[in-house]
Amino acid sequence: MTRLFVLMILALSMGMAHGADVRGEEVSYSDNGTELHGYLAYDASADGPRPGVLVIHEWWGHNEHAREQARRLAALGYTALAVDMYGEGRLADHPDDARTFATLIRGNQALMMKRFEAARKFLHEHERADAAQTAAIGYCFGGSIVLDMARLGADLKAVASFHGALATQNPAQSGKVTSRVLVLHGNEDPMVPPEQVENFKKEMDAAGVDYRFVGYDGATHSFTNPGADEAAEKFGMPVGYNADADQASWSELERFLADTFGG
Repeated sequence: MTRLFVLMILALSMGMAHGADVRGEEVSYSDNGTELHGYLAYDASADGPRPGVLVIHEWWGHNEHAREQARRLAALGYTALAVDMYGEGRLADHPDDARTFATLIRGNQALMMKRFEAARKFLHEHERADAAQTAAIGYCFGGSIVLDMARLGADLKAVASFHGALATQNPAQSGKVTSRVLVLHGNEDPMVPPEQVENFKKEMDAAGVDYRFVGYDGATHSFTNPGADEAAEKFGMPVGYNADADQASWSELERFLADTFGG
């Protein structure tokens, strides 16, 4: 029995232990005429609106990895929306395409904010989500997005970044960041070197942000994605799945959200 299979069984059992009836559905929303293809996951057995969590995908685009995280959040009692930042459900199957898509968003702050706000608006207006209780989590590219949205003062209770870039063109300013911040980082990630980590901590400290930083020894970039090993082999990318870091970081997220929302 593989470790991945064991983790899938544990995740399923966790949802059953919470009495969750997890449902997932394709949804569409828009940004100035661009159709965005999302995926909403929720616990159908829950009464009333639940805290909402936006899930921002890796640079590959809105794929099964993001949807699985939304389902895991639904099993914990949240209403989760896996977001489409690229538009029209666009996916990359080569790093060159992923870099092009990601740069289009990361290099255009106004577009980044509009795509994020379109998703937040959709979630806020959904009957299963509590508009006053919203968080956002992101992976790699998505991690950098949620951190920058927090820096820009987005109306979020909390943000969490999994193996995301920490550098920014918009450093946090004192009093502007209202979100609690959680960063889950692979200590062997060559894409986020130690100096970037130290600069991030100095930035957060200087701005008085309520943040927690957790680093995992032996973990590199994309440590939560079981597909990372295939990408490493196929494209020679410095990425890799780490089951221990994946499980530990998810436990950190569970505690962080429970503490944020009083769960």
